[in-house]
Parts: sequence; structure tokens; C-alpha cells
Amino acid sequence: MPNRGDRGGTKTRERIAAVASELFLERGFDDVTIAEVAAAAGVSKVTVFAHFERKEDLLLDRLPGAVEVVRAAVRERADDVGVVEALRWAVLALARERHVLSGLGGDIEPIMRTVAASPALIARLRVFGYEIEAELAAELDADARFSGDGGLAAALLVAAYRTVAVETVRRRLAGDDLGELAESHVRRVERAFDAVERGIGG
Repeated sequence: MPNRGDRGGTKTRERIAAVASELFLERGFDDVTIAEVAAAAGVSKVTVFAHFERKEDLLLDRLPGAVEVVRAAVRERADDVGVVEALRWAVLALARERHVLSGLGGDIEPIMRTVAASPALIARLRVFGYEIEAELAAELDADARFSGDGGLAAALLVAAYRTVAVETVRRRLAGDDLGELAESHVRRVERAFDAVERGIGG
């Protein structure tokens, strides 16, 4: 994925995303235009699109970070660590940190509700699932230490984690206790990655 955040500086990108998120949470994603975001952020529409390829990415601007997590887990693992285990550790680290990408971070229910109410945002999340699957498959196919089918392994890994993440979001929106949910999230991650490990090995 291209890094569009360097155009004009990260501060501009962060300001645009912050302003857009505030408008989306207040009025709903589908009822806010790019022109309104640009005006509120004090920039032009051209500047907005220099930093974000799609309107959806204004709210989901953390998603590219997931690609970097996956790449680092695969590339930086020790020679005696399989890719499934490396990705398991990376996912569990996000959970321990209560990182926003884990679905366990801070006060993110308003964002979750905004996403759930917008077909466009839901569709963007689905597309991102295919994008990160393709990125992971490419990493595995290029990794001399991995001897399996990169495409199949990536599909299984992404599907396994998506199942866990969707349930975590559902329970957060239902008001489950965050501490109990975090423990359950970790258990489900372990079960999901155990299943993939049995299926495809290292």
C-alpha cells in the first residue's frame, strides 16, 4: 500500500483525520462530505485526497498499521519460529497493549457504532481484509523459510483472526465488561491460531 501520509506532513494528515472523525461521529459517516471535512480542517479537497485515497480511510486511518504489524511479524521472526506462531505473538501483543487494532483499545465504541451504521465503511473493512490477505500471501511466498502455500495460509490466518475480531467488536457494542472481554479475546486468539497451526504447520 502506498504511504500517502508523507505528502504535506503527518501533522496535516492527523488533523484531517481528527476533524473528519469528529464530524462522522457527530453526524454519521454517510451524511458528511469530503468538502465539509476539507473546510472544517482548513484545507482543500485536493489536500484531503493527497493524504487519503478514499473517504472511508479518513475514519479507518489505523488500518495500514495492521499491514506493518504483519510484515514485521513475518520478516523479523527468529529462524526457529514459524509464521503462525510469529503472527500469534504479534496479535497477542496488540491485545496486551489494548491497541486500537485489537478492538480492545480505549473509548472506541463510538467509532465501532459509526462503522456498523455505514454500509460504505463495512464494505471498506471487507476490502481491507482481502488487501491484508494479499499482502500476507506475498510475504509468505517471498519467505524462503516458509515452505507451504502462501495464499492458503494467508486466507486461513486472516479468516481466523477476523472471526475473533468480529466477536470482540460485537461484545463491546453489547456492553460486555472490557476486562472479561480482553481475557476471552486472548483465549479465542489462542484457539484460532492453534487450529490454523494444526492445519498448515509453520
